[in-house]
Amino acid sequence: MSDREEVRRRIIDATTKLLRDKGREGVTTRTVSAAAGVQAPTLYRLFTDMNGLLDAVTADGFVRYLAQKHSQVLSEDPVEDLRRGWDTHIGFGLENPAQYLLMYGRPTPGSRSPAVGQSLDRLRVLVERIAVAGLLSVGVEAAVGMVHAAGVGLTLNLIGTPPEERDPALPGRLREAVIASITVADPGSAPSAAQRAVALKAVLGEVADLYSPGERALLNELLDRAANHTPAR
Repeated sequence: MSDREEVRRRIIDATTKLLRDKGREGVTTRTVSAAAGVQAPTLYRLFTDMNGLLDAVTADGFVRYLAQKHSQVLSEDPVEDLRRGWDTHIGFGLENPAQYLLMYGRPTPGSRSPAVGQSLDRLRVLVERIAVAGLLSVGVEAAVGMVHAAGVGLTLNLIGTPPEERDPALPGRLREAVIASITVADPGSAPSAAQRAVALKAVLGEVADLYSPGERALLNELLDRAANHTPAR
């Protein structure tokens, strides 16, 4: 590691600790400089301004979060793997609240950071495995959106609630409610048209050369329509 990289690492680590111990209000040019043992001009030279430093801390948080996600060994039960992924997400947020708020609490309207995109890619892998197993009752993208929105919303809510007022059962209850809403109620029953459509789309990548791009686009559209169709009662 070069001297520049070592100093940059020291500043990011110091800022992360300040965020954890004192919150965003405790992170200033003065406090970071003192904690990292550098002069203020060094911060500006390496990160331009405080926003640049916080962006670097956010990116570092995502690296650590994704390392946790990718270290999860997948089992033969894709639904249980999704449960574990949910628990990892909530746990990371509660253990690193200030950093989580930087990562998810200040979105830019109409855009998504590359790091959040990587997190969603990992979630999509978990959901697609459920689809391949024929256990997903909605489209993959719909399921990814539901799990992501519920998980992030819950974590932000818990962070904003005093620890003594948090319901320890809430994460598990919401997790099971979300899973129930995207998976089949009775795995032993005959799959519905929607389930078949979801499962078929999930495995189309195994025969990538079977259809032309135009045929693949049309097939995806038709399968998505079937996956998201609500039968008339």
